[in-house]
Amino acid sequence: MPHSRTLSRRNLLGAAGALGLGALLTACGGNDSGSGGSGSAPGGGPWSFTDDRGQQVKTDARPQRVVAFTGTAAALHDFGVTDQLVGVFGPTTLPDGRPDVQAGDLDVSRLTVIGNVWGEFNIEKYAALRPDLLVTHQYEEGALWYVPDESKDKIAPLAPSVALVASRAPLDTVIGRHAELAAALGADLTAPKVTDAKARFEAAAASIRQAVAEKPGLRVLACSASADLFYASNPGVNSDILYYRSLGVDVVVPDKLDSLGYFEGLSWENADKYPADLLLLDNRSSTLQPKDLTSKPTWNQLPAVRANQIVGWNSEPRFSYAGSAAALETLANAIRGAKKVV
Repeated sequence: MPHSRTLSRRNLLGAAGALGLGALLTACGGNDSGSGGSGSAPGGGPWSFTDDRGQQVKTDARPQRVVAFTGTAAALHDFGVTDQLVGVFGPTTLPDGRPDVQAGDLDVSRLTVIGNVWGEFNIEKYAALRPDLLVTHQYEEGALWYVPDESKDKIAPLAPSVALVASRAPLDTVIGRHAELAAALGADLTAPKVTDAKARFEAAAASIRQAVAEKPGLRVLACSASADLFYASNPGVNSDILYYRSLGVDVVVPDKLDSLGYFEGLSWENADKYPADLLLLDNRSSTLQPKDLTSKPTWNQLPAVRANQIVGWNSEPRFSYAGSAAALETLANAIRGAKKVV
């Protein structure tokens, strides 16, 4: 999700970007040059991939040394891209050395971390990795996620880049694009690990549909909390929430969004503006959690809080079937167990 210096609240609300679903689907369309896939024969040869900027990357052979944003790398890993991943940038390890949630199932001990926080990208380490390809997300048109603007002109010549849209398109579409890139990089999408994860994801989606049918009228608010403000997220931006809406979930749409359309920031005095039966509360370490909010009177009075109908929500999803299935299952169970309180 965009940084607080480029958007109002990078650390509080989910991803947002300027490239719309139409452009994404255009980028997903097949063509003879390898859009969404590899131009390489199994034995080698030229490789190409058209990313969600509409830019075609061409290399003499399939990339063997890939450096990626941590969350993107984690998704590719879920699809079977393993040995080619040599470096990552973005939230990777916590202060105590444990992997960040965005690292997913990556073995971070075998990867070179060239940046662990926003604005950190060690160009010398990156160059030393001899990268064939840089992969990251795109939340704002023309910007590579976690690649610092001030040094992008030094980074770009070292390897071609692929950007995959991570917002304003539904979760299943975004996951599909990550799968296409993984396949282009040599992953076997028919491997049981991948097909089992996809089946679990699809079953969880069906479970959400069923739960919604059983609990008609249940209103859900995707939100995030800071010391000063309570944020109501725009479900038209976050890919996961956008997908939940397509499954029938009634997600609150704030009516006074910020200038870029990502969320509405509410003072705590007005935190009850959007009554909801169920809260999806941003649960990343950078945000306040229920235990931190007990001193906020309006928080304590929210109907969903009083009913203890709060679900943790990672507003930066892992764009793989394996990485997202559990979140869908959690939401289905929460809806099924919730009651109308507004």
